[in-house]
Parts: sequence; structure tokens; C-alpha cells
Amino acid sequence: MRESRKGILPVTALAITVVSFILLASCMKRESFSDIPQIGFVSYYNVFDTGHIAKRGILTISFQDGNGDIGLNSGDVNPPFDTGSIYYYNYYIDYYEKRNGTFVKVDLNPPYNTRIPNLTPDDPNKNIKGIIVDTLSLNPKPVYDTIQFSMYIYDRGLHKSNVVTTPQIVVRRP
Repeated sequence: MRESRKGILPVTALAITVVSFILLASCMKRESFSDIPQIGFVSYYNVFDTGHIAKRGILTISFQDGNGDIGLNSGDVNPPFDTGSIYYYNYYIDYYEKRNGTFVKVDLNPPYNTRIPNLTPDDPNKNIKGIIVDTLSLNPKPVYDTIQFSMYIYDRGLHKSNVVTTPQIVVRRP
């Protein structure tokens, strides 16, 4: 009887080890995202001057992308990323002012649009996610007291993300 227990013990220990390894590996699965980038609004807050008027805002969005092709290198200026192309900028931020109860898009010069630097990881798994924090100058000062932003990004595969919009933002304190 003692010998049969010795034979069972190593098999039981091996089974427990294998099951433990499988459970551990399943807990360590890597996230999988779509190759079309997705963004989400995280936060926005104003930085006020002494006159109780916002002089800049801090905008934070989240992003994720399945093949990690978000961002451009500084040398990416040939088509389709040339200055005359909609893909020259890869992060678009549209500005709106609330006028008589309706948000109206205001074309700014220069616009808030910018180029996100290359974020592709040096890893076989190209899934990426993170946050982007951007400081937006509110100069000239908004004429109206309530504003809003909408934003989206393009990846190097020319995929456009979803569009997200901030809540209403009051830029003047009473």
C-alpha cells in the first residue's frame, strides 16, 4: 500500500503544478485591441488667471490600438503625411463656443491640431494603451463663457479613431 501512494504522489504533484501553470498563464493573457485606434475622454480642467478667466486648459484622453501604429516620426513629411494632407496632423482637437444655447465650431488660427510622436513599442506584442495630456492655450480668451472640445486621432495606417467630446466647460468664474 505504501508503494502505491508513492506512485500517486508524484503524479498528483505534477498535475497540481501543470494546473497551477495553466491558471497563472491564463491570468497573464495580454490584452487585445482593434487595429483601429480608440480614444476616450478622461478629464479637462481650467487654469484660471487672477481675473477669474481661464487662460489655459489641461485635456487628458486615453487611447488604445491593436497594432501600435499611433504617432509619427519627425521625418514623416512625405505623402500621405505631407503638410497639405489631412494626415499631417494625427491628433485633431475641434473647439466650440456655446452661442445662444448652441455649440458653434470656431476655426482657430493656429488650430489645436498636433502630431503625436511615434508610440510603437519595441515588443512583438504591439498592443498599446495609455493617456495623452495636452495643455491648450485659451488665447485669445473665449468670447463666450462656455466652451467644448471634440477630438480624434489617426494612426499611421490612416485609420480614424472614434470622436469624443468633452462636457460643457465654463471658462469664466462668477
